Amino acid sequence: MLKKKNNIYGKQDWSKFKLRVNIGAKAMDAYARWITSAALESWFLRKAIFKDPQGNVRGKHEPVKPGDTYEWYWHGYPDTISEKGKVLHANGENKFGFTFSMGCPVTISLYTEAGETIVELVESDLPIDESTALKHFVGDSRGWIFYLVNLKSVLEGGLDLRNKKEEITNVITS
Repeated sequence: MLKKKNNIYGKQDWSKFKLRVNIGAKAMDAYARWITSAALESWFLRKAIFKDPQGNVRGKHEPVKPGDTYEWYWHGYPDTISEKGKVLHANGENKFGFTFSMGCPVTISLYTEAGETIVELVESDLPIDESTALKHFVGDSRGWIFYLVNLKSVLEGGLDLRNKKEEITNVITS
């Protein structure tokens, strides 16, 4: 089991990580990119399917609600690779949460700092046994870093940095 270790930043807590990116866009515009299938497909996913608690597929532009489930598919990967989870919260303004890899909760918070919108992502309750800690802490954070930068790029200038070719593998852009 990994324990908190001292490093130059203080103690490392392997059970969670927090990532922040500043974006030159309104917080509501950034929030809107998380809450519909169409919006997620504009910067993050190849295909996003949300279903309400009764199993009905939400429309591409219909905002998700707490209790919805999802199936997510990425560019650069076949349909056999997907992530399934549940929407935990979506307040319509500045907080969105969902389960992710191994059911770990991810919370997206949006707020203003020094005149810019901050998108903050916290993935928590990560397993801390050595066999899975690196996969989640390093692997998930690496992926989220790219996608948060891509969100910034899309919102600020429209350039989508994702690799959309399934035949190109092992690149940081998918």
